[in-house]
Amino acid sequence: MKPQYDLVIRNGTIADGTGGPLREGDLAINNGHIVALGAVSSQGKEEVDAKGLLVTPGFVDLHTHYDGQAAWDERLVPSSWHGVTTAVMGNCGVGFAPVKPKDRERLLELMEGVEDIPGAVLREGINWRWNSFGEYLDMLEAMPHDIDLCAQLAHGPLRIFVMGERATAMEPATAEDIALMRQLTAQAISQGAVGFSTTRTLNHRSAKGENTPSFRALEDELIGIAMGLRDAGRGVFQFISDWDSRGLEAEFAMMRRLVEGSGRPLSFSLGQMHARPDEWRRLLELTQDAVNAGLDVRAQVAPRSIAILQGLQSSLSFFCGFPSYDALAGLPLPEKLAVMKNPLFREQLLREQQAAPESPIAQRVSSAERIFLLGNPPVYEPSPETSLQAIAARSGRSVSEVAYDHLVAGEGGNLLFAPINNYAGRNLDACREMLANKNTLMGLGDGGAHVSFISDASFTTFLLTHWARDRLYGKFSVEWAVRRLTSDNARFIGLHDRGELVPGKRADVNLIDLDNLQSCTPYMADDLPCGGQRLLQKATGYRRTLVAGVTTYLDGEPTSALPGKLVRSSTMRSLKV
Repeated sequence: MKPQYDLVIRNGTIADGTGGPLREGDLAINNGHIVALGAVSSQGKEEVDAKGLLVTPGFVDLHTHYDGQAAWDERLVPSSWHGVTTAVMGNCGVGFAPVKPKDRERLLELMEGVEDIPGAVLREGINWRWNSFGEYLDMLEAMPHDIDLCAQLAHGPLRIFVMGERATAMEPATAEDIALMRQLTAQAISQGAVGFSTTRTLNHRSAKGENTPSFRALEDELIGIAMGLRDAGRGVFQFISDWDSRGLEAEFAMMRRLVEGSGRPLSFSLGQMHARPDEWRRLLELTQDAVNAGLDVRAQVAPRSIAILQGLQSSLSFFCGFPSYDALAGLPLPEKLAVMKNPLFREQLLREQQAAPESPIAQRVSSAERIFLLGNPPVYEPSPETSLQAIAARSGRSVSEVAYDHLVAGEGGNLLFAPINNYAGRNLDACREMLANKNTLMGLGDGGAHVSFISDASFTTFLLTHWARDRLYGKFSVEWAVRRLTSDNARFIGLHDRGELVPGKRADVNLIDLDNLQSCTPYMADDLPCGGQRLLQKATGYRRTLVAGVTTYLDGEPTSALPGKLVRSSTMRSLKV
C-alpha cells in the first residue's frame, strides 16, 4: 500500500498543548503540518514508535537574544537542545536594526553591556549587510537555521537611528522625533517585526557603563511608538522597568496607558527581588486590575531563580576583586589552575579574604547564605544547609575556603550557583505562585545572552523536570507544563499556526523521554567567533525534535536538516486587530 503520510508517530503519550488530558495515540504529518491525530491506520513514508515517550508541540520561547548569533550561526543552541522550535528575539530594548553605519559601534556596545555578549565576538560575527529593519529581516530570512525565529524592533537602535547623539545623551524626544519613531515602528511591523521592546532599568548599561538610550524616555515617546503598533494593527510590547526607582503605581499606570491607547498586548518582566520580596504580588494585583478592564497585559516570569554561575572561567567569579586572583585573569585555564593549586597562592588569596569577609562579587550578587555549590546534575532549588555559609560553619572553614576548594577541585569545571532573584525564602515557592497565575507567561530564559555567567535557556527543560515530575510538593501536571511552554506563548505573540498538536497546525514536535529528561551541568565552550567563550548546557531525554515536520535533533545530536525560518508578523494569523 502506498504511504499516505510523510511521517507517522505512533503509540505516544500526547500532550497536545491545550492543557487537555494526556492520551495515547498517533500523529500523522504531511508537508510540515499535522494532518491526523488519534488512531492513524494509514502508513507513513517514515514511521516512529513513540511508546513510552511524551509527544508535545515544539516549545515557543518568548525571551531570547539571538539577534547577533542568528547572523553567523545556523544552530541556535542552547535553546534548540531544550525543545525550543520557535524563539522570539529583540527583547530588552537592544538589537541591531535599524542602524546607520556611523552608529554600528554604539549598538555593539549596547548589546555587549546589557546582554554580556563579548564585543570582539559581535564585531567578528556580524557583517552588517543591512541598515533598515526590513533589510535585517531579509538577512535572517536568507539564512537557514535549526529553529524558527521571530524578531522584535528594539527601542535602543530605533532611538539612536532617529536621534543620534541626543539618544545616548538621553535627551527628550521632540515631536518630530516621535513622529518618525511612530512611522518606523509601523513600518517595521509591516515588514515582519512581531513587536517592540523597551528597557527602563538601571541594571541595563552599555559596555561603557552608560544607561541605555531608552532609560529616560518620556511617556509621550512611548505613546508615539505604541501608536505605531496601532497603525500597523498587530504586534506586542515587551517592557522592563525598575519599579522601585520610578514609583511602582505610577510606572504601571503609564504602562497600562500604552495598552489602552494602542490596543496591543503587553508583557513585562517580573521576578521576586530579594530586597523587596513581596513587590511582585502587588504587580500581579495591578495586572489583574488591567485584565479586568479588558486589557491584554501579562507578566513574563521564570520557573526558577535567575542566578550568577561563578567559576574559574566565568566573567563574574567568586574571587573577582581580590588582587591575587585578578592577576590571573588573562591566563588560560590550565595555567590558572596550576597557580591556584599551589598552597602558597591559596594562603595568599585567603589572607586577602581576611581583610574582606565576603568577596566583592559575593557582596554584589548575593550573600554567602545564598550561594551554593552547583552539582552534577545541577540542583536549582538547593536547601539552606547546602549554602557556602552552612558548609563553612559545619566544616570549620571560611566561606572563601569552601568556595576555593570547590572550584579548584573541579579542574575548572565546578560552578557556584548564586540566585539574584526568586529565592528570598530559600525555595522556589514564589516562582510557583507566579507560574500558577493565569496572567503570567513563562519566559526570561535569555538564550544567546549573558554567555559567561548565566545559563537559563534550560528553563524549558526545568519546567518539565522540576515542576511536573520531581518536586516533592506543589507540582503541576505535565499537560499544564506543556501548555505553558507551547500554546500560551504562541497565542500571546500571535503565532496561531503552532503551539498545539491539532490537525492543520505546524508540525513542530518534541518526543521526550520524561523519566530520563535532565539538564546537564553547564560548561564553558570556546566556539564563538574570535574564539569567544560561552556557557552551554545540554540535556538528555529529548529523543527527537521536529521543525515543520523535519527532524532536526535525534537524542540530542543534530541532523543535517535546517528547516527553521524567519517568521514575519505579516504571515501570522493575528486575532488581535
